[in-house]
Amino acid sequence: MTYRLPPLSSLRAFEAAARHLSFKDAAAELSVTPTAISHQIRGLEEYLDFPLFKRLTRALELTREGRAMLPKVREGLECFAAAIESTRQRALGGRLVVTSPPAFAARWLIRHLPDFSAAHPEIRLHVATSIDAIDASDAPRVSGLENVDVRDDKTETFIRYGSGHYDGCRVDRLFAPAYTAVCSPLLLKGMRPLNVPADLRRHNLLHHESESQLDLHDLPTWAQWLQLAGVTGIDQDAGTQISDPGLALAAAIDGVGVALASKPLVEAEVAAGRLVMPFDIVIRPRQAYYLVVSEAVAERPTVSTFRKWLLGEAAKVREG
Repeated sequence: MTYRLPPLSSLRAFEAAARHLSFKDAAAELSVTPTAISHQIRGLEEYLDFPLFKRLTRALELTREGRAMLPKVREGLECFAAAIESTRQRALGGRLVVTSPPAFAARWLIRHLPDFSAAHPEIRLHVATSIDAIDASDAPRVSGLENVDVRDDKTETFIRYGSGHYDGCRVDRLFAPAYTAVCSPLLLKGMRPLNVPADLRRHNLLHHESESQLDLHDLPTWAQWLQLAGVTGIDQDAGTQISDPGLALAAAIDGVGVALASKPLVEAEVAAGRLVMPFDIVIRPRQAYYLVVSEAVAERPTVSTFRKWLLGEAAKVREG
């Protein structure tokens, strides 16, 4: 759409003069001379073909047309100012909300964030967790992206564990977590040494309770892992059921039993010697972790900066 508008400087001069009812005061506010304000108002009146002020001996009065035009001109200038300020804030930083699955946030994201915050102190980062960041069997939409206010300097991004298909969103694949058995190094040389997969029959299997909801979360089960390992004669349902994956890993670290865990999410514990991966047998689920953001805000500098950094960190992950 093409707009026929007078010069913006003349509209600013009109609004200031109408507010002060003084060319002199308007000139002081806009850092120009009263003569310049007078010329700008005169040019605007010629453009409109009607007077905006009654020029009295020692005062100014708005004409009926001037009074009618003032509110819309003021509203327009305020909108211009808000748009510029919003753009400036986004260019400098803003608040970035990252919502992810709880285990991903606790075991991977949090450990990597100090480097990002040190490099980009202008971005105020807020990390949230939600079990809803894990897909059901078919999840084309991401909760929270339906009502994006592009005027808000808060930007929401999501890390999803799922299919990677989300309507109306820009999606980047991070990595697929290869799952394997993990345990305390104490179990390798204890009274019941763990040397081959068949030795698991003498150990406590730690189950994450969502394993029973495989159609919802696509998480590997001990039954799948034991079948892949070619191990029989083990009660695949025996052991301890634990509702929280973080608690299951804590139990494994303490030597309570053997857990199935995502290799990228336990890399710190393995590097520190708190956990070991005694076998090379891994299960690769169909699903993966994805960075998901509404197309409405995908080009914001804050999002672009975080996206570039996160994809760089994810590229370092070995998937199995």
